Amino acid sequence: MKYILGIDLGTSYFKFGLFDEILELKGLGRVKVEKDTGNGELCEVPVGRFSDLIETGIAKACDNAGVAPSSIAAVGYSSQANSFLLMDDKDAPLTPLVLWPDKRTSTVFPEIQQLWDAPDFLETTAMGRGPSPTLCLNKLLWFKYNRPQIWDNTQSLMTISDYLIFFFTGEKVGDTGTASLTGLLDCRKADWWEKGFKMVDLDKNLFLPRCRPGEKVGRTNESLEKVSGIKRNTPFFAGSLDHHIAALGAEIRSGKDVSESTGTVLAAVGFSEKYTPEKDLFISPWESPRSYCRMAFQSNGAASLEWYRDNFASDYSIEQLVKMAEDEKSAGGLTAESEASKYKELEEVFSGISGKQSHGHFIYALMESTAYTLKDLLDQLCPDRKPEKVISTGGGAQSRLWMEIKSQVTGIRFEPSSCSESSCKGAAMITDRGIGA
Repeated sequence: MKYILGIDLGTSYFKFGLFDEILELKGLGRVKVEKDTGNGELCEVPVGRFSDLIETGIAKACDNAGVAPSSIAAVGYSSQANSFLLMDDKDAPLTPLVLWPDKRTSTVFPEIQQLWDAPDFLETTAMGRGPSPTLCLNKLLWFKYNRPQIWDNTQSLMTISDYLIFFFTGEKVGDTGTASLTGLLDCRKADWWEKGFKMVDLDKNLFLPRCRPGEKVGRTNESLEKVSGIKRNTPFFAGSLDHHIAALGAEIRSGKDVSESTGTVLAAVGFSEKYTPEKDLFISPWESPRSYCRMAFQSNGAASLEWYRDNFASDYSIEQLVKMAEDEKSAGGLTAESEASKYKELEEVFSGISGKQSHGHFIYALMESTAYTLKDLLDQLCPDRKPEKVISTGGGAQSRLWMEIKSQVTGIRFEPSSCSESSCKGAAMITDRGIGA
């Protein structure tokens, strides 16, 4: 039997799902992404560590499925965005992978703000929110102005998914989905926006050509076969942003339903044949011309639970704390601010503290806060109607309580995805289409 490998390049974990011919998950490799944080503001992964994570994840997935890597017939992926590295003229890395949470700069460069303020910016890029210091483009300018030795030797920028393609195939190409969050992609043309590069004074040739999700971008090479056991010439297909691919894996097809992902970031996603750039929305090219992925997202996701655990309940796992919330069945009079991880003190986040609440009450309040944020996202994504149902993906989908709270707050039915690893499954699905199965 032949298998499809779907890779999910998440922020906290890389996941590797092996799917059979009817797209059932047969093996899963899950590897934690250890980051270098320097003074606490950095978030980097050395290139050698990235390679080790890939090799380990493939081996774990194959061991879990009881199959050899040589049985993998095709590979696809889903990916985080705004994570990148710089390469020299010999395609050697000049930097580690700089992940999107990296906070080496806290300001937005004037050129970036000027780009966002351009009259045709929203209509062209379909990026409906203002710029952030964590943007890949903003950090790229940071290197330009603060690391001249690196910048003078830079010949190309590769996003983390670009580098995955390069690692597997040796090809220098990337996908339109992750590129759509750079602020430099013409969404309707599914190609780079020439005017945008001129406005920020960057050479377009630094960035790799783009392919739509599902296009074959190359075949695995000999060096990958040596380190992973995947046969050379195995076809490799372009993916997209993890939220987009998770929606596909949740089998969202019509405009009536949407998916939501409660992971490090909270996102609501749907597909459409209409191109309608709007404030607060992000639109990306999808598999064919005149097909688009629509997304609204916010940072008020599962990171809030991790913040509470790390600072106030370090003796417990997230799963144990969620069980406590299930036992309490209420917030005990607490209300929580959005994006708790921005704060340091308990009193900055929670109102209604009486000294009588348990860990379960605090976790319940954080879940409610996320649910109210999700309600706003769904209103942005579907302003004229409520979706008939929402399919939950990501780590939050493992909690039935969290889905019940979301349903109560939004008035919409929530269901878990049929596959616990929707991003891996979506990557396998789009790859399956690519090989014509």
